[in-house]
Amino acid sequence: MRNVRSLPWLLTLLLLLACQAGVAAPEVSRQQESDREVVVLLHGLARNNMATWLLGQRLEDAGYHVERIGYRSLKASPREILEEVSSQIDNCCSTHLITVHYVGHSLGGLLIRAYLQERRPRNLGRVVLMGTPNQGTPLVDHFRDQWWMKLLGPMTNALGTGSESFPNSLEPPWYPVGVIAGVANWGNNEPWLPGPDDGLVTVEATRLEGMSDFIVIRTGHGFMRYDQEVAQQTISFLKNGRFEREQEQGEPPPAGH
Repeated sequence: MRNVRSLPWLLTLLLLLACQAGVAAPEVSRQQESDREVVVLLHGLARNNMATWLLGQRLEDAGYHVERIGYRSLKASPREILEEVSSQIDNCCSTHLITVHYVGHSLGGLLIRAYLQERRPRNLGRVVLMGTPNQGTPLVDHFRDQWWMKLLGPMTNALGTGSESFPNSLEPPWYPVGVIAGVANWGNNEPWLPGPDDGLVTVEATRLEGMSDFIVIRTGHGFMRYDQEVAQQTISFLKNGRFEREQEQGEPPPAGH
């Protein structure tokens, strides 16, 4: 009965992945404008560069030069994906004297953390992680034995909450990082996503030890890339090192809590 009840949610997930998957051929602009700070922008699992076009445009409108990094994620291992991403970032941005910021949605945020852990670039500015499963997602734990999980590739199966998972293999950040979590009403998904969540990642799973700031926005996981408030908060953190809050909201939660 558990599998029957979860079928509508499963079909929705597979449909979202199928609509966005495609072939994510690398797409890195070779033209650099030396008078603008750079934002390296990474999409999430089973998506391509088109998934970040609107967020990229909003960052451009805010005065940044944006480098969108594309990568294939459904058939490659975590190490293979990281090598592909690292090569592109090295080629576009590693030697710039100007400040380079990083923004990643979902898996893109984990890849940014892995890249910065290995490279430690001197021109690093600030980092924003959007809907990133920094502690892994219990969704993977719950459905790991299902046949369709194998179709989603080794990276998907490495995103669980276990100590050997890809997220939990990463070190705490040594750089300023702001974390944006989403909250959306996706029906009764409590058995596999306990607590508030964005449909794929729980709010708790996005929290990161050593994070500089943290904010929750009412939006779904996939829609986060198009959400205007998410874009505004991303720009705020890149410029000021903190998210914007209304006076009545009080102080942000302490980092790491």
